[in-house]
Amino acid sequence: MNPGPARAVPRGSAPPSAGGTPTGRAGWHRRVAALPLGYLAGLVVLGLAHPFLPAWRWTAIHLLLLGAVSNAVLVWSAHFAAAVLRTPAPTRHRAEAVRLGILNAGVLAVLASGTADRPWLGVGGAALVFAAVAAHLAGLARRLRRALPARFTVTVHYYLAAAVALLAGVPVGAWMLVVDDALRPRLLLFHAHVSVLGWVTLTVLGTLLTLWPTVLRARMADGAVRAATVALPPAVAGLVLLGAGVLAWWRFVAAAGLLLFAVAALLAMRPALAVARRRPPDTFAGWSLAAASGWLLVALAVDAVTLLSAAGPDAAADRFDAVLLPLLVGFVAQVLVGSLSHLLPMALGSGPGPVRRRTALLQRHGAQRVVTANAALAVFVLPAPPFVRITTSLLILAALVQFLVPATRVLLSARSPGRAAPAEVADARPLRDYAGARPLGGVAAGLALVLVAVVAGVAAQRVSDGAPVPAAATGVVPTGHTTTVAVVADGMRFHPDRIDVPPGDRLVIELTNRDHRRHDLVLDSGAKTARVATGGSARFDAGVIGAVVQGWCSLPGHRQAGMTLRIVPTGPAEPPAGTAAPHLDAMADPGPAFTARDAAAPAVPPGRLHRRELHVREVQREVAPGVRQRLWTFDGTVPGPVLRGRVGDTFEITLVNDGTVDHGIDFHAGAVAPDQVMRPIDPGQRLTYRFTATRAGIWMYHCSTMPMLHHIGNGMYGAVIIDPPDLPPVDREYVLVQSELYLGPDGEPGDLAKMQAERPDAVVFNGYVAQYAHRPLPARTGERVRVWLLDAGPNRDSSFHVVGAQFDTVYREGRWENRPADPGGAQALQLGPAAGGFVELTFPAAGHYPFVSHVMVDAERGARGLFEVR
Repeated sequence: MNPGPARAVPRGSAPPSAGGTPTGRAGWHRRVAALPLGYLAGLVVLGLAHPFLPAWRWTAIHLLLLGAVSNAVLVWSAHFAAAVLRTPAPTRHRAEAVRLGILNAGVLAVLASGTADRPWLGVGGAALVFAAVAAHLAGLARRLRRALPARFTVTVHYYLAAAVALLAGVPVGAWMLVVDDALRPRLLLFHAHVSVLGWVTLTVLGTLLTLWPTVLRARMADGAVRAATVALPPAVAGLVLLGAGVLAWWRFVAAAGLLLFAVAALLAMRPALAVARRRPPDTFAGWSLAAASGWLLVALAVDAVTLLSAAGPDAAADRFDAVLLPLLVGFVAQVLVGSLSHLLPMALGSGPGPVRRRTALLQRHGAQRVVTANAALAVFVLPAPPFVRITTSLLILAALVQFLVPATRVLLSARSPGRAAPAEVADARPLRDYAGARPLGGVAAGLALVLVAVVAGVAAQRVSDGAPVPAAATGVVPTGHTTTVAVVADGMRFHPDRIDVPPGDRLVIELTNRDHRRHDLVLDSGAKTARVATGGSARFDAGVIGAVVQGWCSLPGHRQAGMTLRIVPTGPAEPPAGTAAPHLDAMADPGPAFTARDAAAPAVPPGRLHRRELHVREVQREVAPGVRQRLWTFDGTVPGPVLRGRVGDTFEITLVNDGTVDHGIDFHAGAVAPDQVMRPIDPGQRLTYRFTATRAGIWMYHCSTMPMLHHIGNGMYGAVIIDPPDLPPVDREYVLVQSELYLGPDGEPGDLAKMQAERPDAVVFNGYVAQYAHRPLPARTGERVRVWLLDAGPNRDSSFHVVGAQFDTVYREGRWENRPADPGGAQALQLGPAAGGFVELTFPAAGHYPFVSHVMVDAERGARGLFEVR
């Protein structure tokens, strides 16, 4: 890399370079700099639109690492190699252009494969990426062989090691696109570690040897080259041990390799720390690189804890998210943005004046941007309510936009060599006026933005969570004495569940949570704790006790499941009455604006590996004309999305809890040990559930969090169709999922007490009362129609019947009961809760054919519809 004019580079801190950058070289850098900036802009768009996009998280990771970072590494490492080896830089860049073209064709193919679920397209893209990096490695090795001995040759050795690491990681990533087996979590850990720690971190360590002193405008520390030379072998050895450890799941070997890599990184960075002590960073680039180094150490520490504490590779892979966020956002993205802020103005050249003005433009508001991004990231990675995570993530995106806008202006200004953009001409103040001279105002502004975001998030969370209703004043005379009681939450109960307090005493409760899920304690007097995580505790003042006080856990369903307590003095009082549920008319017309859920069965997707993110969302939905309920859902719909595949297909489902309470998931279509994959996760957490479909049928999936009755009864269920082998095609296919509604107050979750008493307000197909009676399912005479049925319950049986028609095919719970060639037929498909199957029929004449659950009380409650046959 050419760090700029020779007089701007202190002797001994970087290889010398001549004058301003030539116009041809500036044009090359202007063109290639647009590549990482384009991918970073794509990240911003993805961050804003991600609720509406499939596999957005996977796309975001590869936009950053494979798109933005890999382009930057190929361009700048080649340029730095030419500088440190003192070999002539190419004038036409033909070979580099070809490599970048191959790389970006591969990156786009990989991104498209994840978005469109075309795994073999991703394999082809990975092959192109492999070819581009292999050519880059060969070019570096060839340049090294031809060069004379140079002081900074070790930098190129880091680049070679980094390229080899990526060449090891790319085939593993391609393998994971098309094959899934018990090794998948280990392959994921290997791919992630060698790609980020090898390809990115080794490149950064090699570059910082010369870049860091240049950014600080300081002399390189004595012994810096020797430290980098000594650090490289243990870094490579640590990476090899780490990779072998995660593949074989020798977790102590993997942790030892990670420790060795961390020690090597510290050894390589130690001279940089010595330089920073002499001349502290005073620009955006310097602050960004310093903060990135800190996040690298944080990520390595979290990684070590994750590896050592995980029960197995599945758990380690699921918990790797805690490592990825500080590693990718705190380290990788921040290194990229900080480095480009320093390098772009100098690489574009055109003389000292334009270089200085462009640098000033990129350094503007530097302190505020660094503080905003890093403080927001620190809040995001801590246990925080979902709305706080949303507001802080938006601040991180805003900080990225604050870099992209001036960087784009810098590139546009370089299109006319020798002529500055109007903003540059009008604003030629010294660089220190933007970054180093008065940083305290920027620091205060950055902290203020984060504080506002946190306050806004907390306020939104409180509105979302709601508040308890306070009890009436008791009028008791205080005694002045305080009673302190320890309460333990465990097994969905409070122990003790009755607290006797002398009237007039002030009560202080010390709550400890020994359960494996979060809990809180809310009193009808208005006092409450925060939500307490497993192993945590909270102490709060319940006030002066003069009457019976009811207490409960406010997380949905926990109170109804028995998680209550009573505080009793003398003269017990009755708790306040609840709010009545809305009236439901199962015969009402939903009106002309109503749109029924599309009951058409999805096609079998291509490939044998099916990836899907399911987001837990709490939504208010109409479930009958004029009746709204607050439902817990998978992806905002009840039932959740219908998944489909074949016997032998593998499903990788990532559950993302965007709700306000803990949730989990259970797929009946796969046989797996439930301990890890079916565990509840807190708001903001993710869990990856992998299973291979070994048997055909229509299978239920549902929330696995206790009380499970409440979570299923409030909307958290869906269907997975696994086609029987050689399933013949039909003219139309529909999916109907029967379930029950247990109405709570209007706009609130369902009533668990009704669920426990088995008193449904309605029984429905696909989540809405009698929707297909008003919006019939179409068919034509003579067409063969297949109807998949699943009884999601949670309590009622189903007996599916079509009035005026007979079933010539019945498939129930994985077994053919009738075939078209059989002399007999069927009039109903009987299913218990969680059971499923399908029927096939043809309609003999045009008309309207009602379908019902022939449990007639349920048909009258809403489990009915029509086929409209033309």
